[in-house]
Amino acid sequence: MEFLKFNAEKCILCGLCVEKCPFNALHIEGDGIVVGDTCRMCGLCVRHCPEKAIRFEQRASTVDKSKWNDFLIYVEQECGEIHPVAFELIGEARKMAAKVNFKVNCVMVGGTGTAANAEKLLEYGVDHVYVYEHEGFEGFRADCYADAVADCIAATRPSSVLIGATALGRSLAPRLSTRFHTGLTADCTTLDIKPNTDMVQIRPAFGGNIMAQIAITRSRPQFATVRYRVMDRAQRVKSPAGKVVLCPVNDEMAVSRIKILSSTVIERQKSLEEEDILVVAGRGVRTEKDVEMCRELADALSGQLAFTRPMVESGYGDTAHQIGLSGRTVRPKLIITCGVSGAIQFTSCMTGSECIVAINNDPEAQIFKVAHYCIVDDLYQVVPKLTALVQNRKED
Repeated sequence: MEFLKFNAEKCILCGLCVEKCPFNALHIEGDGIVVGDTCRMCGLCVRHCPEKAIRFEQRASTVDKSKWNDFLIYVEQECGEIHPVAFELIGEARKMAAKVNFKVNCVMVGGTGTAANAEKLLEYGVDHVYVYEHEGFEGFRADCYADAVADCIAATRPSSVLIGATALGRSLAPRLSTRFHTGLTADCTTLDIKPNTDMVQIRPAFGGNIMAQIAITRSRPQFATVRYRVMDRAQRVKSPAGKVVLCPVNDEMAVSRIKILSSTVIERQKSLEEEDILVVAGRGVRTEKDVEMCRELADALSGQLAFTRPMVESGYGDTAHQIGLSGRTVRPKLIITCGVSGAIQFTSCMTGSECIVAINNDPEAQIFKVAHYCIVDDLYQVVPKLTALVQNRKED
């Protein structure tokens, strides 16, 4: 294995790495350790070496791209349920796979019930779901989860690996890309693929002033994370033909160096990304009292109040309710912006909304270029009237 390196001066040939390898990939030959083709980059030998004589070589090299094929999607589970971003990744991967004759596979890591969840993915047209199920995988631990997913990547050699840009995904993806000495593009908004299987990964850059097209041309696999609610959800297929593959997991692979001393389940609340109706307070909303005016409209519509970055920085809201590159990406059925200028950092994360209503007294505001309905007027006159109108219709 070209990525695994041994320091002959430090190695005392204790054989512990050979003993701990779950894939029988290491052997002592002469005065050194030889790594066989069955190495899965799980990292257990690195973790257990008492002399720190083993490391992953941090050096990129050109690979034969023809030996790396298909898409692999990491499917996250949240409180025993599949995170919906997985279905969006499957949908996007299927579009690209059709262009280069690739398969779409998934990998899942978790405790009891993971294999049962994997069956749910087959109806969305995936070819294989590789399952690593073990009681030691209950609750996300970055180190052992990375070991399991790396095992799957080394065994299947996918051309591209897609991961949701969730808190979990943002922890897992860089660990994997570093381990395989390849590139990672974070928070992609658009994906495409060239005939030579190079994936075109598009994301805002330089504060959202440009849309960068990034390609990983020399190494494989290609890693990308994608925000939730950016892409279309996969459609079910009439005749699913995929299958679930249970991958071997030994106790050593599921052992984490992270120890959970205590945990508390937080009552889940509807996130901004899942909301169907949003009212956004922008810089044109000047005081706390004015923010409450916008909140009343959101409550009347049974939606949530969201904010632009300047409003969060001014202390009117938090990042969990911020829309933009440094906040959340949303695709509600209805979004009403109040006093929002429409900088690209904001609009790039909400243009997928079904209906955009913009209220601004500046007829040249950028927000009007993406809005479906434009109200050029004083928001202090419009918002209270809208709220009263909605409340009166509810009473009727």
